[in-house]
Amino acid sequence: MNKMKAPGYITRTLLIIIITAVLYGTSVTQDETGSKTSSFTFVFMTDIHVTPERNAVQGFTQAIDSVNKLNPDFVITGGDLVMDVLGQNYIKADQLYNLYSSCCEKFQMQVYNTMGNHEVFGIYNESGVDKSHPEYGEKMFGNRLGKKHYSFNHQGWHFLILDSVEDTGESSYIGRIDDEQIEWIKSDLQSIDKSTPVMISLHIPLVTVYTQFLYDPLKPHDEAAVVTNAKDVLNLFDDYNLKLVLQGHMHFLEDIFVNGTHFVTGGAVSSRWWTGKEYGLEEGFLVVTVSGDEVKWEYFDYGWKVEGE
Repeated sequence: MNKMKAPGYITRTLLIIIITAVLYGTSVTQDETGSKTSSFTFVFMTDIHVTPERNAVQGFTQAIDSVNKLNPDFVITGGDLVMDVLGQNYIKADQLYNLYSSCCEKFQMQVYNTMGNHEVFGIYNESGVDKSHPEYGEKMFGNRLGKKHYSFNHQGWHFLILDSVEDTGESSYIGRIDDEQIEWIKSDLQSIDKSTPVMISLHIPLVTVYTQFLYDPLKPHDEAAVVTNAKDVLNLFDDYNLKLVLQGHMHFLEDIFVNGTHFVTGGAVSSRWWTGKEYGLEEGFLVVTVSGDEVKWEYFDYGWKVEGE
């Protein structure tokens, strides 16, 4: 018998890792200034992996329709927007980027894109792409979707979108915030008051327990699973009001609360690359509600189902 999946919010017991006594969806603690800003809602959609295959376009379109009905102020994507251009030739990579851009035209609100590892063009040897290609590596993302790191303000909050992927030059990538971004973050933070609530979006996580939870508590992360200089990055925010870090990459849902900051890994719009659940988690995205400097989030299952399920 085919089992229909009803769209809606995932129950509060599903695959959520809570560090300390923080419960699912619990508000972030207000800062000492007591400052308040207007309430607003935004959506975080990560690991979309759009592709002509696997009915992915239909699935992504269904997710977009759900977002439009929710009518948030804006959308932040969390990277891995296309299935893969790491090992693809130019024709395939161009097709995937064009497909993603075409789908995004259906959004009825502003979309802020974050780059993932799957957006880095041609760095795998099997792509056959020469490094002299004008869109090699991260240039394709920059040419098609805009800046790789930037910031914006909304209703008293400061948002930073970071590029967490670094090409090793050896047919691989690692998680890292490069030196240029480190200097840029320092400069960017000088433009805001230290009490301003701050949110970061990046693809490869700064903090995660994915590896330890799923495999072994003593197993270390590899260099492609986390930002290798995460401590250096987080130190930049020591004197600032960092409330929320939104992450992707793992197709995993977790909320880690450390020293006043929530590190939320946001599942995946594609779940297991459009073939069904990943770690028991349905295809979905985060709906983030902000009131003052308090934050709540819920994981929204938009009801897509694998063909024949």
